[in-house]
Amino acid sequence: MTRVQVWDLPLRAFHWLLAAAVATAFVSAKVAGNAMLWHGRAGVAAVGLIAFRIVWGFVGSTNARFASFVRGPDSIRAYLRGEWQGVGHNPLGALSVLALLTLIAAQATTGLFANDDISYHGYLYPLVGADLSSRLTGIHKLFEPLLIVLVGLHLIAIGYYMRIKKKNLLKPMLTGWTDAPQAHAPSSGGGFVAFAVAVLVAVAVAYAASGALLPPPAAIATPAF
Repeated sequence: MTRVQVWDLPLRAFHWLLAAAVATAFVSAKVAGNAMLWHGRAGVAAVGLIAFRIVWGFVGSTNARFASFVRGPDSIRAYLRGEWQGVGHNPLGALSVLALLTLIAAQATTGLFANDDISYHGYLYPLVGADLSSRLTGIHKLFEPLLIVLVGLHLIAIGYYMRIKKKNLLKPMLTGWTDAPQAHAPSSGGGFVAFAVAVLVAVAVAYAASGALLPPPAAIATPAF
């Protein structure tokens, strides 16, 4: 066994920032009222972070790239038989990651157009109007229990690996390092230029999601007396 870097710093930062955004969105939605302001901000942050992860999945370091951990049925069967060996996401873990990213992206995106029938409107509400916003709000609410289930399964899997398989999955996501057979090469790639591109895309997406590109609301004419 040798110590290798499995998760790069940008990926680790993304992971914990996304977890914080999801937790903030969940708590603020339950508190409601003025906390909905933070609910919207957390949604915009999640959209930007997902955009970063998508770009980083193509230009990031080896283990962060989708091509390195999205595997076919043969790898999944090998993993279920206990024959799979590797670093990073195992074949089932990869499916879990893709499901979480997809659902969080859908949840955050529909939230940009949603409303609470009282005073809160998503940042992009003006693009769709009341009727479509109500339908998207229903979808947004429908995704919530699904996301809770997926997050719960994610946490259960981490606990299972720590307690049953004696493998700490949290430590590599904090430090970036893990123990692996010497045959496995350390993760490489994902330099400064790739990081800058991913950040610029994420900032641009978050900026658009915040409604900053929308025209200002039309001024209401005041009748003269």
